[in-house]
Amino acid sequence: MVLHLRKLCVGVDRLEDLKAWQKRRLAVPGAHLWHATRNWPRRQQEILDGGGSLYWIIRGQMAARQRVLGFEAAPRENPEDPDEKPLCRILLDADLVPTEPWPHRPFQGWRYLTPGEAPPDIVSHGAEGGLPPDLTAELKARGLW
Repeated sequence: MVLHLRKLCVGVDRLEDLKAWQKRRLAVPGAHLWHATRNWPRRQQEILDGGGSLYWIIRGQMAARQRVLGFEAAPRENPEDPDEKPLCRILLDADLVPTEPWPHRPFQGWRYLTPGEAPPDIVSHGAEGGLPPDLTAELKARGLW
């Protein structure tokens, strides 16, 4: 079974902001995309074996996903403290895939996400694109989509 993660994208107002931030990070030679978190997923292997993704929640909407490539220990915040647990880096694929905007309440940390709870990817419809994600979310909220 595929297993995913979901995470709030704090400090980002739009998907374009996240794209721009990641593009700047990848512009540094040898850079990789990752997100550091305090808690390690216990079900790492299920995420990796099934090709799981990290679903980003931006301003109350699941907006995009990135495939999880792996997990690694990040340097501790205070190297002088031998009792401090190392942070977990969630290694991410550079491909940021927009999803249909699904409403989501705020929470701390990350949560597991099953395929049935995950929004579908937005399918591009050629040069005209589709509706903007904000408009799609509004239509769904009003029961018109």
